[in-house]
Amino acid sequence: MPQQAQLKHIHGHGRLPRVIATDSSRPWTMNSSSGDDEAPKDPRTGGEDFTQQFTENDFEDTPPAQRVQFILGEDVDSSGTHVSHPLFSEMGMLVKEGDEIEWKETARWIKFEEDVEEGGNRWSKPHVATLSLHSLFELRRLLVNGSVMLDMEAQNLEVMADLVCDHMVSAGTLPPGVKDKVKDALLRRHRHQHEYAKKTRLPIIRSLADMRNHSSSKKDMVKSPSNQSMARPGSGTELSEQQHKGNTHFMRKIPPGAEASNILVGEVDFLERTLSCFIRLSQAVVLGDLTEVPVPTRFVFILLGPPGSQSNFHEIGRAMATLMSDEIFHEVAYRARKRDHLLSGVDEFLDAVTVLPPGEWDPTIRIEPPAAIPSQEVRKRPPELPKEEVDEEEEEARLRDENGLTRTGRLFGGLINDIKRKVPWYISDYKDALSMQCVASWIFLYFACLSPIITFGGLLAEATGKHMAAMESLVSGFVCGMGYGFFSGQPLTILGSTGPVLVFESIIYEFCLKMGWEYMTFRFWIGMWVAGICIVLVAIDASALVCYITRFTEENFATLIAFIFIYKAIENVMVIGKNFPVNQGIYDCVCTPPIGSNASVIEYAKYNWDYCETYNGTLVGGDCGSPPTENVFLMSVVLCAGTFLISTVLKEFKNALFFPSIVRQYISDFSVLIAIFAMSFFDYSLGVPTQKLEVPNELKPTLSTRGWLIPPFSEKNPWWSPIIAVFPALLGTILIFMDQQITAVIVNRKENKLKKGCGYHLDLFILSILIAICSLMGLPWFVAATVLSINHVNSLKLESECSAPGEKPQFLGVREQRVTHILIFLTIGVSVLLTPLLGHIPMPVLFGVFLYMGVASLKGLQFFDRILIMFMPAKYQPDYMFLRQVPIKRVHLFTVIQLACLIILWLIKSFSQTSILFPLMLVVMIGIRKALDLVFTRRELKILDDIMPEMTKRAAADDLHKLDAEVGLLARIFPWGKGSRGRVVTKPPGLDGGLPASGGAGSAGLISCTTSNANEKEFEAQSSLLKK
Repeated sequence: MPQQAQLKHIHGHGRLPRVIATDSSRPWTMNSSSGDDEAPKDPRTGGEDFTQQFTENDFEDTPPAQRVQFILGEDVDSSGTHVSHPLFSEMGMLVKEGDEIEWKETARWIKFEEDVEEGGNRWSKPHVATLSLHSLFELRRLLVNGSVMLDMEAQNLEVMADLVCDHMVSAGTLPPGVKDKVKDALLRRHRHQHEYAKKTRLPIIRSLADMRNHSSSKKDMVKSPSNQSMARPGSGTELSEQQHKGNTHFMRKIPPGAEASNILVGEVDFLERTLSCFIRLSQAVVLGDLTEVPVPTRFVFILLGPPGSQSNFHEIGRAMATLMSDEIFHEVAYRARKRDHLLSGVDEFLDAVTVLPPGEWDPTIRIEPPAAIPSQEVRKRPPELPKEEVDEEEEEARLRDENGLTRTGRLFGGLINDIKRKVPWYISDYKDALSMQCVASWIFLYFACLSPIITFGGLLAEATGKHMAAMESLVSGFVCGMGYGFFSGQPLTILGSTGPVLVFESIIYEFCLKMGWEYMTFRFWIGMWVAGICIVLVAIDASALVCYITRFTEENFATLIAFIFIYKAIENVMVIGKNFPVNQGIYDCVCTPPIGSNASVIEYAKYNWDYCETYNGTLVGGDCGSPPTENVFLMSVVLCAGTFLISTVLKEFKNALFFPSIVRQYISDFSVLIAIFAMSFFDYSLGVPTQKLEVPNELKPTLSTRGWLIPPFSEKNPWWSPIIAVFPALLGTILIFMDQQITAVIVNRKENKLKKGCGYHLDLFILSILIAICSLMGLPWFVAATVLSINHVNSLKLESECSAPGEKPQFLGVREQRVTHILIFLTIGVSVLLTPLLGHIPMPVLFGVFLYMGVASLKGLQFFDRILIMFMPAKYQPDYMFLRQVPIKRVHLFTVIQLACLIILWLIKSFSQTSILFPLMLVVMIGIRKALDLVFTRRELKILDDIMPEMTKRAAADDLHKLDAEVGLLARIFPWGKGSRGRVVTKPPGLDGGLPASGGAGSAGLISCTTSNANEKEFEAQSSLLKK
């Protein structure tokens, strides 16, 4: 048949759809034939019009979006027949393989399209579908003029084929003479891609039953196993079941409860006209080998035509499958009661897509799936009237009340509320820890906490005359960690030693040394006063003041601590360089042969310090008492950098392209542990004498003159010393309160999506009891450690499993439990018994862990992102929400002020004379933030100084624009002013592929199946038109 005749026949007996876009008071519509509806009436409706208060004409004149919203707003029947399910769409084409004609799988959809790549005999990468505009118009015409059969009762493919053929014959679209041939074509074998893949490796041995089917069939026809399921309705043959089992690994990608939509397109030589039929089964059934996976089929779309139309049919089939994968249309398909409802879904889809004109992009490019898919809820619901402005103070009070940050007006009211809030979750705090992710987090944080505790113990020994050292720090970590892990309100917070506490201890010790007092006794009373004051603060709900710690203060504090970790890690490696310089001069030590040996001195001189004794040699020289150390510094740099790089790379390995997802996840979770063991083994294999972790091996106080209980009174201390201890206790309380609560605010950020609630009052109460216990036992005080807590939260983050191919994992929240906290400090408590093993871990490896933790904690801080933006040209700046709404100069001004505060905090913390004032400066930061109200507008501060998650704000802004669009739609329906020009917008909604929207295009253009908002200026014009 000539090409022109083929195209003419494709258009069929109906007219070409034409776009009407000249009237701005309504969106474009398409002329459709008004023939009888072949769809069977639902007996539950009794043939009555379901629209109730609207007439049919009123419904047809309504814009497609409102028609769809009306259809989706209908109550679902009690039987659940029209309840929508997730859909897996598969397209098969009728092809000739050798002497056989069969249905061959060519594409599939869950959310994104995957095509069979013929040359590579494999599936393509999932991508956003791109459709020709002509194929969508043709699909709509086929739904108008073709057969539509809703709620068909069929339990297997043969019964369905009989009903379809009978329906077409009765409608006059199928000549009775070719009815059997059409049925025979529909019952062909369905060959899926995974079967072809197996065929390339091992020939498929056909069964005798298949051979009999081949011999008894008509010319070039092979019966499908699907039509052999009549004896057992709803099930396939043994071959079919084997095929399904052969690809059951793909079932894990299918959402639970999913149903199938099968699109069958092909050309046959016995037809002269195009036949199409849209079928919805009343109950989903497994139709033998029709689908690649054993998923029950609910929808079938059949498109058969004369030779020469295969490529056009393929595009129409892709258009149908893309429609079925659209969230809105596939729900309309479940709810539809007649043909017009399906057409309304197509029209609404066409209203939402965006045309890409030809010549301005490459249609062969596969658009990568977006990182986040916009919500389509706004397309389902009717436009709402503008809401009344929410009182910001009331909204703020509500959020504070949810977080337990409001004054209750009674003693210990906040503490009681925290306990009530946390008790229902207590059992789940242990059940939720049953995951390998928790094991990885436990081991990672164990090493991350152990090294600072021992390092802090060494510094504390110098500052307190060895009254407290590494052993006391280990015991304190065990006592505080176990108590806090079992009873705290937020066990994700990790306790640790901090710099301000060390400075506070050194000041108190120097004061006691000057006065001739007993240091531990005086410290005991200071600790008791601190604990008592903290309990008073808990009683009066002082933690409610935490609400004044905004992003400005908390990110300054978090960034400062992260920079300190990075700086200290590099500084410790440089200290190794000073102690073990590279250029040390000549190493005076030579290996000489044993006495009485015939070997020459030259032969033994080649042996180094390690191997000389192995060969019975003798070391001679002044430096033979210690091994050569000229390589220690370089080896330390390699170990530190290697640990950091391995940890960073493997942490992101979960997003890599190698190995199955579960393997990538385990590698990501155990990244730091892998780095520690890999670099420790590397150090051991080279034998360079690097510094190793030193852990006390006996459980006893460092000073032999003290015990594990501190006497409250001493002859050296005057009777009034316990009274004046209240003054340093006030400063210590401010220090502990600020450290604890700022870290708690960072952990409890909305971005972390915590579900079990906060516990500010309970945490402070437990901490006050632990401080009293540590003061009694003469142990260092532990408070919330910011960087350790941030890394604890990051190590327990949950992401959605990628069900649909191409779907990006979404952040779900944090695995909230208390087992990791308990195990971390339980292991620290028994570290004394692990000294032989821990002694092989090089200190530079742990410095690399510090460096990793400091860099990792900067990720996600808006302050750090704004610092980086200052050095970026405007065209390369990321699309952050605050850059959309605040002028860049104002953003830079806010960042400079915050950076100046950070520098001041760094300087105060760096000098021992001023470091004790660090907690007070955090209070000053809150005052500076309040003073910014005079520099910035309320709107700018709300955007720049907000703890609202980035994606949540973006979604809220997008919903606002879409709501404006729908309000503008009302303005076109009820024109109160001059209309604007009509326009055609095209793109399958819900997928943002990142391509620019184009205003208008002809049928030769391609449609990018992406969702984007219309022009914002037009939205504003529509909104202002409605206001007028």
